[in-house]
Amino acid sequence: MSDLLARLYPEHLRTLQARADAALARGGFDHLLIAAGVLRYQFLDDSPYPFAVNPHFKHWLPVTKAPGSWIVYTPGSKPKLVYLQPRDYWHVVPEAPAGYWVDHFDIVIVHEARAARAHLPQAFARCAIIGDDNAALGDAKPNNPEIVLNYLHWHRSYKTDYELAMLRVASKLGVRAHRAAEAAFRAGKSEYDINTAYLNAVHETENELPYGNIIALNQHAATLHYMDLNRAPPAHAESFLIDAGASFHGYGSDITRTHAAPQAREFQELIDAVDAAQRGFVAKVRPGQNYADLHVHAHHVLAGILKDQDFIRMSAESAVESGVASAFFPHGLGHLLGLQVHDVAGFQKDEGGGTIPRPPGHPYLRCTRTLEPRMVTTIEPGIYFIDLLLGELKNTPQAREVNWAKVDAFRRYGGIRIEDDVVCAADAPENLTRDAFAASA
Repeated sequence: MSDLLARLYPEHLRTLQARADAALARGGFDHLLIAAGVLRYQFLDDSPYPFAVNPHFKHWLPVTKAPGSWIVYTPGSKPKLVYLQPRDYWHVVPEAPAGYWVDHFDIVIVHEARAARAHLPQAFARCAIIGDDNAALGDAKPNNPEIVLNYLHWHRSYKTDYELAMLRVASKLGVRAHRAAEAAFRAGKSEYDINTAYLNAVHETENELPYGNIIALNQHAATLHYMDLNRAPPAHAESFLIDAGASFHGYGSDITRTHAAPQAREFQELIDAVDAAQRGFVAKVRPGQNYADLHVHAHHVLAGILKDQDFIRMSAESAVESGVASAFFPHGLGHLLGLQVHDVAGFQKDEGGGTIPRPPGHPYLRCTRTLEPRMVTTIEPGIYFIDLLLGELKNTPQAREVNWAKVDAFRRYGGIRIEDDVVCAADAPENLTRDAFAASA
């Protein structure tokens, strides 16, 4: 893998330099400074929160654990890394830079955070400084110029070959752990033990994962971001929803699967229908496809499933128009993916900024862009039985069109979500998730 990344990295770096050149020119800046970030501490305590590196920093190099470090780029010059290796016997000190990328940077090692200041440009008014507010180093304060960020965020949507290679590995790691989690579910383990099996298989700590795992048995799957992890297994495990990913050099996968217990045949039929629909949505991840339109199309297809399986007795069109479909599918179809799980620029109008609004009635959709080659998105439709939303639905005129006996019988399963990570390509979409599952079979 290192040989492949070594071949792909130089072109990736040239692409980032070209984007930075254009962004700086737009803003009238001479230098780009990117702060890795620093630790934040809990209130009235000396215990830090887990460190999360600035995504702009890890875009340039595969370093995620170097708080206090800086990247300095001046058009026409070799990028510089000011790397903090503190003199510290309380904590593990970041290892010296090594690997396929180091020859592409001028590297300066400092041992105190404030020492980095001497290696940054002096005229900060001429610098675009990207970072969190707490990364300020004296008068080197992040200004995060919008004109620069808009350009960089827009173009970050188009992944280089190097980035696609990273995402493929993240998918393989996530799938390996998903296999282990499913086996733990089949063995009757608790949510906590299933999560432990996942972590053991992915070989990452919870803080290293791209997001907190959702490990939900039975009705817990009706809580979209369920993270409580019961220690004791339920008396009868009917269903299992897992939404969990993996990280590789700062890039993340985002994978969801739903499983039924052998005795829950009716629930498996619904899973199979959602899975078939999801594959159809993935097939539409092609250049020119408007993502918001695909989301609305998904609502119609899922409403058709609800009708076909006798959960509702109205047409799919009426279910979508009246909002009934949203009671069963209340979130968006997906989002952009890359350095962040919910990657930037999902609503951006163009490289200058602006916003493409969500369709009316769909407040939780996270992408309204038109898909183009090299964009990576998730496709994650779902059908859920959420007490809060079903209670609201019961108080509408459309309640008479719902088969409440069947809906109530399915509450114990919680819900279904199936999520793949998909690359929009010039010909057919590349399904990173399904490819990884097929390779691990």
